[in-house]
Amino acid sequence: MTIQRHDTQTRMSRAVIHNDTAYLCGQVPGPDARTGDITEQTTSVLSRVDALLQEIGSDREHMLSATIYLADGEDVAAMNAVWDAWVPDGHAPARTCITAPMPAKELKVEITVTAARK
Repeated sequence: MTIQRHDTQTRMSRAVIHNDTAYLCGQVPGPDARTGDITEQTTSVLSRVDALLQEIGSDREHMLSATIYLADGEDVAAMNAVWDAWVPDGHAPARTCITAPMPAKELKVEITVTAARK
């Protein structure tokens, strides 16, 4: 059993890999997108997911599951429009979408992904 931790800090690691399964920490919008609407924030989060997946040897086509946290349930349709364009055809992960308080008031979305490594 092999466990690798990437960019480990006091409270969390950015990613943890167990055998060939990668667990990404929740991704939030980058600083430049935090004042944007749900479309801009979701685009930023998914860009960050892409970068972290690449860093740990995976990609969108290897996603197993995703949990999406929204500050406001009214944002589901707009978030889904960005999500649907981002997920490769035929490679949709198991997914949960819920409303939840965000760690900072300007945040509208946070996404956690589990993926297989390539």
